Amino acid sequence: MARLSLLKANLSKDKKNYALKKIIAGASAVVVLALLLQNQPMQDKRSRHDPVFGYLPPLEMQGGDPYIRALMRTISASEANDPMPYSILYGGSRVEDLSRHPEECITIIAGPNIGNCSTAAGRYQMINITWYEKAALYHPNPPGLMFWRSYSFEPKYQDEVVYAWLSDRTAWGTDISQLLRQGELNRVRRLLSGTWTSLGYGIEDNTVTGKLPQIYQKMLQEELQQERNASHPNNNDDVET
Repeated sequence: MARLSLLKANLSKDKKNYALKKIIAGASAVVVLALLLQNQPMQDKRSRHDPVFGYLPPLEMQGGDPYIRALMRTISASEANDPMPYSILYGGSRVEDLSRHPEECITIIAGPNIGNCSTAAGRYQMINITWYEKAALYHPNPPGLMFWRSYSFEPKYQDEVVYAWLSDRTAWGTDISQLLRQGELNRVRRLLSGTWTSLGYGIEDNTVTGKLPQIYQKMLQEELQQERNASHPNNNDDVET
């Protein structure tokens, strides 16, 4: 009789332990799901995949003229339409070390320059020669040694160098920001097409080229909204994308 009572007690204890384990497992699943949902907006902000235009992620640099920022995002939509554009190489492969320009010369397999190779890299697909030239002029954190040309190619520096370059009236012979404010996007695209050949007036259009005016308007509205939000932090309403 005592053994039977003990057996029943053990069975009851096992049932309680099993029930407790199920409760813990269920609670853990809820916590994991909540964390995934909490982090989802951050992932969406990083990738910003538009079903029509592709990947339109925000810039890493902070501040600046929203018209130039929108132009930069439009350039990258055509040149490096990728969820992580800062680390992409010509042809679609990726590099991990962004401490300097990758300088990997990859064979061109299509287009007018077939058979040559390209060192284009990063969000703005800058070849190594152009990067070193512009980094020497505009990099906000230049190397300490005069002849050590290893400017950091980290995302924010890619943005800051290109932003400063596009903002330099002397470099382009005109005020690009002012042209954009006047609605002269096509004139700006033509001006830049010698550098970024997929902008519509160059030699290498792609599937995104024809959508660039719409992409620019979308990017401009996002950047203007971001500027308004920064000016009125209590009214930060996300732009519908």
